[in-house]
Amino acid sequence: GNIYWTDHGFNLIEVARLNGSFRFVVISQGLDQPRSIAVHPEKGYLFWTEWGQSPCIGRAHLDGSEKVVLVSLGIAWPNGISIDYEENKLYWCDARTDKIERIDLESGGNREIVLSGSNVDMFSVAVFGAYIYWSDR
Repeated sequence: GNIYWTDHGFNLIEVARLNGSFRFVVISQGLDQPRSIAVHPEKGYLFWTEWGQSPCIGRAHLDGSEKVVLVSLGIAWPNGISIDYEENKLYWCDARTDKIERIDLESGGNREIVLSGSNVDMFSVAVFGAYIYWSDR
């Protein structure tokens, strides 16, 4: 198995085997402040949230190829990101807009607000079955 992570200091997304071997930079261009990542091994997708000058949700293949921006409007501080594998949805939480939203992970369409609060400062989100879990600061 592999593990993926973001390096905020160098604005990279990297991958390595679980034992630390075969470390490889997957994405090094076009990242400003990558925050969270989610991996869909079956579809071969890597998703990430970006806090930088142009906040967004991005997707690429697991090797970093074919990068696309799925969401760039109405997003400010996207923190956590999670995949609903059964429904093929991508969820994220935004610490500035105080929302949890979702989209179709293939097309980026059908954007929906799942939860909207006030002064919640959402930090992470996870989806399992029919339940959504989140944390705040």
